[in-house]
Amino acid sequence: MSAVAVFSYTHSVVYVADNILKSLKDIIRLSGLDPAKLANDRTVLLRGISAWIESRHLERVTLEIFDPKNGRLVVRWDIEVVYTWDVSAGTFWTDTEQLKWAIRKAGLVPGEADYSVSVSNKPGRPDVSGWSSCTLRSTDGMVRQSIGTTVEHNGLSANTTYWRKA
Repeated sequence: MSAVAVFSYTHSVVYVADNILKSLKDIIRLSGLDPAKLANDRTVLLRGISAWIESRHLERVTLEIFDPKNGRLVVRWDIEVVYTWDVSAGTFWTDTEQLKWAIRKAGLVPGEADYSVSVSNKPGRPDVSGWSSCTLRSTDGMVRQSIGTTVEHNGLSANTTYWRKA
């Protein structure tokens, strides 16, 4: 008797999109914020992120944690998608420990902070219900810290960075 394993690009899309959202939830929760808003928006977020990974238009998912009084950025997390999908790669993993270490390094955010999730897409992306245009907050006076690859599925991967005060 022989067994056959089938990996498809669609499986990779679902795995990477789902783990991007799990990573965002971990960042929010471990930063000291309530992930309820993210959980409430999960269906719309997953629909857009999956559609744009599937069409290869998604460049980056951004979590902005900001001061609701003045709108200024406290910390920003970017998860960039890398499209080198290869069924023969045969690897899949999510590096939650590396992410936890970076969250601890970035530190807790003020309890009154709020957050939003946005994406950056390549031109020509398909429209997805529930999504609209927005402008990201300025990162002036902040320093970008690279964590590296935190999600991988057959070469379709997500690299994470965060922005902190200089």
